[in-house]
Amino acid sequence: MRKAIAGVLLILVLIGMFMAVRTLRYGFSAHDEPTAIEAVAARSMRHLAVPSDLRGMKNPVALTPEVLAEARAHFADHCANCHGNDGRGKTEMGAHLYPRATDLARSETQSLSDGELFATIENGVRLSGMPGFGNGTASSGYASWTLVHFIRHLPQITPDELKEMESLNPVSPAERKEEQDEELFLQGDETTTAAPLPHGSAHH
Repeated sequence: MRKAIAGVLLILVLIGMFMAVRTLRYGFSAHDEPTAIEAVAARSMRHLAVPSDLRGMKNPVALTPEVLAEARAHFADHCANCHGNDGRGKTEMGAHLYPRATDLARSETQSLSDGELFATIENGVRLSGMPGFGNGTASSGYASWTLVHFIRHLPQITPDELKEMESLNPVSPAERKEEQDEELFLQGDETTTAAPLPHGSAHH
């Protein structure tokens, strides 16, 4: 364990030196792609951040169609803004995070244990855009475990499921106003009336 911690600390020191030199020369932007060294450090830190009693833990929530549907709706409402409904992170928000939003369907994510996925959802990841959604309650833990089931399902997600999730995605105020304006325009013949003629004018 000490060797692992020492190795991570060494990597962090090297990253710090590299980033200091790079920043002084080029500046620092979230538009840049994370370096290979940063990716290795991030994976190491994520692994060490997971409590040891969770690392090998199996999902205690039984997988049923109802649980998967519940998790699908939860993901569409809370997670898709960054990760996308398909979990691949190809969204405007996910593409501009540093590091980028994780592709949850790829093998590197799918190879994580249930406990590691759960800990990431519950506790978040420091120095990244991944928030911690847990609050220590049983209901929070249950929701996170159902999301673990959904993440496992992502490589096999169907077009019908994606279409359903689109209807569950949050709508921004601007998008809502646009929808309302479009609806009013389409119903214009029923909701609008002719403007009154100026006083004293007459039809010819």
